[in-house]
Amino acid sequence: MYGYTQAKALVYSKYGEPKDVLSLHKHSISAPHGTQVNLRLLTAPMNPADVNQIQGVYPSKPPFQTLLGTAEPSAVGGNEGAFEVIATGANVKTLTKGDWVIMRRTGLGTWRTHAQLDESQLIRIENKDGLTPLQVGTVSVNPVTAYRMIRDFCEWDWMRAGEEWMIQNGANSGVGRAAIQLCREWGIKSLNVVRERKTHEETEALKKELKELGATAVVTEGEMMTSGFKDTVAELTRQGREPIRLALNCVGGKNATAMAKTLAPDSHMVTYGAMSKQPVALPSGLLIFKNLSFDGFWVSRWGDKNPVLKENTINDVLQMTRSGRFKDIPVDKVEWKWNLEGPQLAEAVQGTLGGYRSGKGVFTFTGGDE
Repeated sequence: MYGYTQAKALVYSKYGEPKDVLSLHKHSISAPHGTQVNLRLLTAPMNPADVNQIQGVYPSKPPFQTLLGTAEPSAVGGNEGAFEVIATGANVKTLTKGDWVIMRRTGLGTWRTHAQLDESQLIRIENKDGLTPLQVGTVSVNPVTAYRMIRDFCEWDWMRAGEEWMIQNGANSGVGRAAIQLCREWGIKSLNVVRERKTHEETEALKKELKELGATAVVTEGEMMTSGFKDTVAELTRQGREPIRLALNCVGGKNATAMAKTLAPDSHMVTYGAMSKQPVALPSGLLIFKNLSFDGFWVSRWGDKNPVLKENTINDVLQMTRSGRFKDIPVDKVEWKWNLEGPQLAEAVQGTLGGYRSGKGVFTFTGGDE
């Protein structure tokens, strides 16, 4: 159809498991007018929050609408991704064909082959040289989360580079891997907690991998729960002369409690996830005698309140990436070919709920007969 782009979107009109409620909707996108911009998908990750939105258990939920011509009001899945500009309206000032962009805020829906959005809803990647679509498409959630938690919740003594520590659980996650690299970059030592793998060899291989990424020390959750862990921490921190100033928690439960006990007085724990679905239980003494602070961080809300700082943070991370100082996360690519059916795509999303995965699930659009 002349002037129109054929598009497909992974949508849902009710809440539930992805494999049960996601469907593939085919529609047409008109030529852009005014400040409208037409986009083509490059890559879009499948984050846990995306699945939680589809299940209806996430605090923020995109509105169900019929803008794409769906039979029932629906929302497009996905919150993060990289797109290429393929056409612009006459009044678009900051974007041109061939530019790469990411979404300025969440809830716009990224699991689609093409999209038409307003210029104001997009962040242009200032310099895409030396970057891949994968690096751009995965920058706005995990790396930004790690960056802001490390920077905003602790007053580091930058004159003591290499003499202060951060501890985190979920160290093999996207946020965890980002935090390891940022700490290395900024002269902060990191003590990283991971779950035991199926075999001792697999656990040791993971420890080695994270150390090569920049981790100062890596322990398992089981090791952290032993009575001897206190001695391990004392040895690592030179009997506390190198204080653990910050804890990043995405697990909760006894794991978080054990981490909190390692913190030096007047330090912080920031919670950004709850993988164990257990509450954070804290001995009163940590609050009274150590004067610890406990905060939460939700990158979606932070980004909506701080759009300029979000863009600056993204550009800083991408500059580190461009210069080889920030490495990609392991990914499990799902090639979104034009003739791929909805159930196959929905099954890929459902698979993100699995346990030990080789990497983050990511859609990469390879085009085809559009």
